[in-house]
Amino acid sequence: MTVKSSISLTDSQSAFVRNLVEQGKYPSVSAVLQQGLELLRHKSESEALETEALRQIITTRREGQFVSNTTMKDRISAIAQKKRQNNDL
Repeated sequence: MTVKSSISLTDSQSAFVRNLVEQGKYPSVSAVLQQGLELLRHKSESEALETEALRQIITTRREGQFVSNTTMKDRISAIAQKKRQNNDL
């Protein structure tokens, strides 16, 4: 089903859309706008999925065991020392 709508475009937007149609990349102005809306919908859905994934990561980290700053520095130093030793071989 299609719904007719009235929209307003800036002069540069209108020129861009009409240029795409004239180049034969799209059959009509409506097709260009429909494609643009689909891309915007896809972007919006992707951002929502990424936000939810980050929210889950943060929640998991908050529920996990925290390591003190000193302990973390010691761990990083040990890893760096081990890498240095392995590179000297």
